[in-house]
Amino acid sequence: MTPQIEKLFKNLQKNKMQPLFAQTKADALNIVKEMLFDGCVITWGGSMSVIECGIDELLRDKKYCFMDRGRAGITNEEQQECFKASIGADFFFCSANAVTENGEILNVDGLANRISSIAFGPKKVVMIVGVNKIVPDLKQAFLRVKKIAAPKNCVRLNKNTPCAKLGHCVSLLNNDNPDFADGCNCDDRICCDYMISAMQRQKDRITVILVNEELGY
Repeated sequence: MTPQIEKLFKNLQKNKMQPLFAQTKADALNIVKEMLFDGCVITWGGSMSVIECGIDELLRDKKYCFMDRGRAGITNEEQQECFKASIGADFFFCSANAVTENGEILNVDGLANRISSIAFGPKKVVMIVGVNKIVPDLKQAFLRVKKIAAPKNCVRLNKNTPCAKLGHCVSLLNNDNPDFADGCNCDDRICCDYMISAMQRQKDRITVILVNEELGY
């Protein structure tokens, strides 16, 4: 591991989160296989990093009870039930928008279903994070959302937002230090609720599997 990753892992442990290192996407998949048990209840936040590691396909194995909010043909009502099921789930899988070297994790949502599950409910939260998401501090984490994560996710999700067209948040046009609420006010905005996971009360409830490859946005 690089000095940067060693620093990150030390600080995640200090913040009572469990860091695990995967050299490749295949290694991350194997780590997850070892975590799961037959009949476990699983939900997820709809993550490209999870998909790129093939973990979503693993979760669909019939020996697990996977509440799949992204399955083909799902109705809005069924998707809401998947969100609610996270409260009692054994595992919740997601990624992060940014992870600081100080062991802080930034996640941003439009509906807050993902960050609500990270904050409370599932017994275990497992974040699959590529090394491209490591940043020095919270300011850079915030800017990473405005410059990379939000625009790319808006394109992926076919959202009609200025950042999908500009490639960065509209708030950055005349300001390099925007506030949280700055930017567009359109109905498709996805950066509405911000959550920083810092020092945890439940030790190792959050596990960060850091993959030594670029993953997601």
